[in-house]
Amino acid sequence: MIEVKDLHKAFGSVKAVDGVTFAARDGQITGLLGPNGAGKTTTLRMLYTLMKPDRGQVLVDGIDAAVDPLSVRRRLGVLPDARGLYKRLTARENIDYFARLQGLPEDELRTRREALVSALDMADIADRRTEGFSQGQRVKTAIARALIHDPRNVILDEPTNGLDVMATRALRDFMRNLKAEGRCVLFSSHIMQEVGALCDRIVVIARGRVVADATPDELREQTGESNLEEAFVKLIGSEEGLAA
Repeated sequence: MIEVKDLHKAFGSVKAVDGVTFAARDGQITGLLGPNGAGKTTTLRMLYTLMKPDRGQVLVDGIDAAVDPLSVRRRLGVLPDARGLYKRLTARENIDYFARLQGLPEDELRTRREALVSALDMADIADRRTEGFSQGQRVKTAIARALIHDPRNVILDEPTNGLDVMATRALRDFMRNLKAEGRCVLFSSHIMQEVGALCDRIVVIARGRVVADATPDELREQTGESNLEEAFVKLIGSEEGLAA
């Protein structure tokens, strides 16, 4: 479980995150939505300890990220906005490298790696250098690398960005499997169809603040819109109007 309590982050005079609070629960997929510049990516980076908040608290399975960041990182599997593969290594070698950074024993490493290669349908690319990989192949490798240590909490930043239809469908199924295993899945997306199909709960951020935290049906009811995209636009529009 990931808990965020009153997070604040400013860059000079710009308040990127201004009191964000929400929870992403085990056995659920939580969507984090917001327009560009809303503070979504900054929030995610504070969650996986890449940035330190100016104020507030991040708890992962009850562990305070400010007090014990190493334990928090061990409990997180993160697909960041920058995939960052080592191009001269094969997909398997990329995965193995991260497994060894996590201290996995070699027998466990092999078992976990091959399970992920199978689950993500990577057998045909596993022994190829990642230089020249398609977007979908890069994402698969980055996800396998992020999950090699079997984390209970998974953060995916725009996981289907640039993927074709078949790769997107496969990744959605994979995310549902993570949920079925009881993991906490937090992901960001701009694709409302994807959010509606996957999310148990949606957190909407605008101008650095949470403007909604509800199920998809509750968001539709709150806004009086039957279409989730229209509900999102209304929520963002209301926030922009209040801030003007």
